[in-house]
Amino acid sequence: MTSDGAAQEPRGTGRYDRRMASLAHPDEKFHVSWLECAAEFDGARRDGAGGEEWLLEDLRDPGAFRRLVAELKAQALPGTALKPGYVSCTHLWIVEDETVIGFLGIRHELNDFLLNEGGHIGYSVRPSARRRGHAGQALKNALPVARELGISPVLVTCDEDNAGSRATIEKNGGILEDIRHGKRRYWIATA
Repeated sequence: MTSDGAAQEPRGTGRYDRRMASLAHPDEKFHVSWLECAAEFDGARRDGAGGEEWLLEDLRDPGAFRRLVAELKAQALPGTALKPGYVSCTHLWIVEDETVIGFLGIRHELNDFLLNEGGHIGYSVRPSARRRGHAGQALKNALPVARELGISPVLVTCDEDNAGSRATIEKNGGILEDIRHGKRRYWIATA
């Protein structure tokens, strides 16, 4: 206990006063932070982010960003027209202290590609925020959302050689089914 009666974490954990990221729905208030996060990927795939066809330069315009936010929100709604090969998806942003540090998408159903390689949940954390437990916490926070969407169990995949993602999925209860096309395929109960 500290002098003010608050619980103190054990020494050596490196977690003093550390706030863990949470999930937030896409919102225009994150415009600048979202751009900074997306730019940090430097062209690498931002799994779970959506809006792949948008150029970052174009999204600097507040009107374009507003349209992206509306597009991401609409993708979660039944009856929204989607591009061929896409399924309904709830997009969430991984946020720490009002700063976007990553992206997470919950795909409402599986098509052939998602069944074999992509899974129900995809996520990515900006390089400067990695190795601090954010991906694991984001996945943990996404499981009840998936359950509310009627998805149980969820399929989560990672590259065969991605030890960090593998540990994140296993820590959240992932049970390995198999490996297909270089992707480890895990199932996690949401109920």
